[in-house]
Amino acid sequence: MRKRITVAGSLSLGLLGAIHAAPAATPTFNKDVLPILQKNCQSCHRPGQVAPMSFLTYDATRPWAKAMKVAVLTKKMPPWFADPRYSHFSNDRSLAQRDIDTIAAWADAGAPEGNAKDAPSPTQWPADNWEIQPDLVVNGPETFVPAQPKNNVIEWNYIIVPSGITEDTWVTSMEIRPSEPSVTHHICVMFKQHTPDVVYNKPVWYARERDDTGTAVASAAGVNGRGIPESVTAGTNGIEGCYVPGQYTQDYRVHHAAKLIKAGTDIVFQVHYTPNGKDVTDRPRIGFTIAKAPPERIYISLGMSAPSDANHFAIPPNEPNWESPPAEAEFLQDAELVWFFPHMHVRGKEMTYKLIYPDGREEKVFSVPRYDFNWQLGYDLAQPIKIPKGTRLLVTAHYDNSVNNKFNPDPNRTVYYGDMTWEEMMFPFYSVVVEKGISRGQVVKVVSGRRANGA
Repeated sequence: MRKRITVAGSLSLGLLGAIHAAPAATPTFNKDVLPILQKNCQSCHRPGQVAPMSFLTYDATRPWAKAMKVAVLTKKMPPWFADPRYSHFSNDRSLAQRDIDTIAAWADAGAPEGNAKDAPSPTQWPADNWEIQPDLVVNGPETFVPAQPKNNVIEWNYIIVPSGITEDTWVTSMEIRPSEPSVTHHICVMFKQHTPDVVYNKPVWYARERDDTGTAVASAAGVNGRGIPESVTAGTNGIEGCYVPGQYTQDYRVHHAAKLIKAGTDIVFQVHYTPNGKDVTDRPRIGFTIAKAPPERIYISLGMSAPSDANHFAIPPNEPNWESPPAEAEFLQDAELVWFFPHMHVRGKEMTYKLIYPDGREEKVFSVPRYDFNWQLGYDLAQPIKIPKGTRLLVTAHYDNSVNNKFNPDPNRTVYYGDMTWEEMMFPFYSVVVEKGISRGQVVKVVSGRRANGA
């Protein structure tokens, strides 16, 4: 009897071992990989978007299987830089480990297609390459970008166009799309009530004082005073939204909020281009979705800058971890913090947002420990952070001006605050939702640095 039990036990253990050792089913494109691509990748990897290849179909995706494996294992793709220890985001595109393992196993198995019946229905993306499906499209100004301007410098231009909006309109999202993203450093927009003296489609700019290399001359007052053409920006509330590489759209609908564009509003385009050796003409567009009814709350876009004068902002040569002076604002009203958007240039390394509450309690709410100028993402909070009146927002940043930074054009020079990509900035943008009747100027005051009001 004992022998029989031993044999039976051995058989049972063998069967269990066989069960546990049995390999998992080989992932296929249609059943396992395509759902991941639809959720995390196709917003960029489809025709007309920023990615150089499409992942809509098996035939288009299959040649990239090995490269996909490397990209997801190294977490180079999808681009996502928020530290997961601080806050969670509704637009988080990062892959769960199980999804990374699935793509890697699929590539290792030879990237099998699988049964077409296992494939989910194709995602219905907005027409004409939009991320949103706009109810209203406004054409922006045409700007010629020469192949090789002097010192490779094109100054910021401010250009006013009519919005075509003839009645007060609540907009619930906004998307800015350049036609030539390869040369577009950024496009920001401001809203301005029309006045009779407005001249449409006329570029206005202030030429900065620059040295022989094209670098802005720094001073104790800042970079050439950092003047803003008041004739263009007067009457605006500052920047309402921007396009930068990696960032097209702000969607207010997830927060049951909207922005009001008054009848007769003009749109001020602040455009900045970086030549790429080819003559091109950019023709940007703005798309808006429009509320069917007045919103519950107001969505307000805000931002600020660290001090930009040479006494405070000067990154030493070969410095791998220089800390900028902070930017700080105080909330004058109760609000809900809903969105973060850190902006630096190619030496930007990390940026951190911290709240200091009226009772002295401090909370780190957002951090990008691995900033990437090529993917300047906006981060939409899954749960808004309630901000009581008197709370301060303190933002710090670090820069890598060493040879270890592969994007650094010259680690042997001091880097000052400036408009060009090879100069630097420290602009933490953020957005809040407030009750109706509260204006932008009533929400915050800048304590350290300056308000992001157009430059």
